[in-house]
Amino acid sequence: MKYLLPLLLALIPGLAQAVECREESFRGDSYTICEVRPATDDLRLFLRDAEGAVFGHFAKLDAALAADGKRLSFAMNAGMYHDDRRPVGYYLEEGVEAQRVVSSAGPGNFGLLPNGILCLRPGRADVIETRAFVANPPACQSATQSGPMLVIDGALHPRFLPDSTSRFIRNGVGTTLDGSRAVFVISNNVVTFHAFGSFFKDHLGLPNALYLDGNVSRIRAPGLGRDDAGFTNLGPIIGVVTPAAE
Repeated sequence: MKYLLPLLLALIPGLAQAVECREESFRGDSYTICEVRPATDDLRLFLRDAEGAVFGHFAKLDAALAADGKRLSFAMNAGMYHDDRRPVGYYLEEGVEAQRVVSSAGPGNFGLLPNGILCLRPGRADVIETRAFVANPPACQSATQSGPMLVIDGALHPRFLPDSTSRFIRNGVGTTLDGSRAVFVISNNVVTFHAFGSFFKDHLGLPNALYLDGNVSRIRAPGLGRDDAGFTNLGPIIGVVTPAAE
């Protein structure tokens, strides 16, 4: 009987539940993982408040949601941004486009093709390689672009080197083929791209995964006592919204 209520709640469409977060180790590195199920979790992207000011911090966004009787049960920075916090790549929030798709190669991690787009649609979330996205655009409700891709159709990004010396705290997201799960990950210690991508591919078994950022990576996971603040404002934020009473 103790399992009946959670099961019934999970079957109610649109009813957001607390996001499951946990810590796991893989090949000597430690990671925090939060699993989101778009069919029942209210997963959203955020950049600016009603007055046009960038939220910048989880606490500011949570305070704005509290005014409507809601809260963030999970949050993470959601893609690269310029100094003024404008998204570097494609950004769509509740049907309003703030930045177009950037499909050409360029400097930095974002331009290390292939990069990709996290597309949120009712009931599902998908990481899609950018040029595949452009060739056959899905009807996203919200979307954010970042790069590089970590895993593309089950394969690691071809530019990742096992012996790389570039190590940072990194965060990213992977999705299942059916879009039923979005798995958000932040490393708890500095890792290479190869190690981070391998975690999604070999440990989590996800066919597609996208790098969101490094060094500035932050997470809000109340169940684990994590609410990273940082010293600078973030750009795009992704989070799960639940009623404040939960």
